[in-house]
Order: sequence, then C-alpha cells, then structure tokens
Amino acid sequence: MTQDKTPSVLFVCSKNGGKSQLAAGLMRDLAGDKIAVYSAGTKPAKDLNPQAVESLTELGIDVTGEYPKPVTDEVLDTVDAVIVLGTEAKLEPLEGKRFEVWETDEPSERGIEGMDRMRLVRDDIKARVQALYTELTGK
Repeated sequence: MTQDKTPSVLFVCSKNGGKSQLAAGLMRDLAGDKIAVYSAGTKPAKDLNPQAVESLTELGIDVTGEYPKPVTDEVLDTVDAVIVLGTEAKLEPLEGKRFEVWETDEPSERGIEGMDRMRLVRDDIKARVQALYTELTGK
C-alpha cells in the first residue's frame, strides 16, 4: 500500500510579517495536517505585523512562535506550490513547481487603514486560501 504524499505550499511576501503569515496561518487552520505549510519573505522583517497577528486572533488562529524567515533553496526544493502574495516580493518561477502570484486587495489605496484594512486583506487572502486548499486536496 502506498502512502500519498502530503501536498506542501510556501507562501511568500516581501517581509514575511503580514500577508504570507496570514496565508500560512489561515491554511494551517483550514488544512490541519492535510497540507504542509511554509512561509517566508524575500526581505524578512524583524517581527510579525501586530495587526496581521490580531486579525488572525479574531478568527481564533494563534500564530505564537512564528517569525519572519527568508526564502531558502531548501524550502523551495521541498514544496509543491509557491504562492507569492502582493507585488513587492520578487521571486522567479521554478521549473516543475506550481507558481502563482496573488495580487491581493490593497485597501490603503482606497484610504482604508488600520485594522479595517487588515481585516479586508485577511478576508481576501482567506478566500484564496480556501480555493487553493480545495485544489490541493480535492475536497
């Protein structure tokens, strides 16, 4: 009997403090152990965005212990899919890997700031994560 390989995904943004952490937290909450989830940044920040953390906490998602990490060849070699969130992070597609750029909602362009902005960003990413989960698991 063969064991099916667990699908894996890497969420990338520039700082790995906001959008990629939101996506990773949302996917971990949704998928449990059905999908291996990684997040990283092309230019990692020192800390997570407190509003991103708070917006996940509002949904009962705890990201304690998470921190901004750099994109590494090791992680890129490990994952099946690479999802780049937003347009700031620049990463070249890798042959044989699913590669997508999600141009996420940016409410600040409409004058929406603070937690109102972060909730809109979170909810945009959440809908995309749910669609990706369905695609990766067939459920």
